[in-house]
Amino acid sequence: MKLLLFFVLFIILFIFIRKAHKNTKDVLINKVQISPNAIGHGPKVNILHLSDLHLENISISPEQLYEKLKDESIDLIALTGDFLDRTRTIPKLVPYLKVLNKLNAKHGIYAVLGNHDYVLRNKNLEKLIQTLENYNCIVLKNQNDVIYVDGKPVNIIGIDDFSTKRSDLESSYSGIYAGTNLVLTHDPNIVLHMKEYHFDYLLAGHFHGGQICYPKAYHLVKMGKLVRMNMIKGLHNHHGKSFYISEGLGQTGVNIRVGSRPEITLHELSLNTANDQVQQAI
Repeated sequence: MKLLLFFVLFIILFIFIRKAHKNTKDVLINKVQISPNAIGHGPKVNILHLSDLHLENISISPEQLYEKLKDESIDLIALTGDFLDRTRTIPKLVPYLKVLNKLNAKHGIYAVLGNHDYVLRNKNLEKLIQTLENYNCIVLKNQNDVIYVDGKPVNIIGIDDFSTKRSDLESSYSGIYAGTNLVLTHDPNIVLHMKEYHFDYLLAGHFHGGQICYPKAYHLVKMGKLVRMNMIKGLHNHHGKSFYISEGLGQTGVNIRVGSRPEITLHELSLNTANDQVQQAI
């Protein structure tokens, strides 16, 4: 009887793990509009947001990524950290970067680092950053840059990883232009410390949408106050400012997902959204 029970439990576990692994290949493409509630039709910037590739555990190939995105109109690519955490994985990043370059984003590729990237040290971390830069990624570590969309300035503000205590808001905002503020960061908990720092939109990742939710992502409770506020994925608002938390493209730990899916996000940001916005996820 015990043997039969063990066999039944083994079969159930096998089916569960197989289905959970299959979920890692079911990549969602989510489209989000951040639009003003005025009737004017100002310029827009189309942003491709990828986060948490975790290349040790990713179930979408560079070729599959390209096929999903090749027909999209993309002005800017935003990468919000956790590319990998092992030096030997760095070469695996190159084919993905080649695909992103092939998408010909008009205003380029911007990246910030995440806590897993900082597992690398010294020369190995520099190798990761250099690899990103070799493939036309502008890596922002508490820095900012500016692009112009139809003559309107958009500040790209890259805040370094909050969870590893590398964030410096003052440096990140130093010398910015008057214009639309787009923040890129890895750990979204930083938004709780940005009351005095304006942004029109913020993109982050870090939580993987829980990755394993049973039925909630109870294991994330130590990852900051946002989790306890039930903000672990999707579009949110804090102090009147909008931010989006990606579920990420790869997995960490075991290569399974339960109650979450890998995510590619396309954001259409209207540039006359300064302080008065209506958010609509589609």
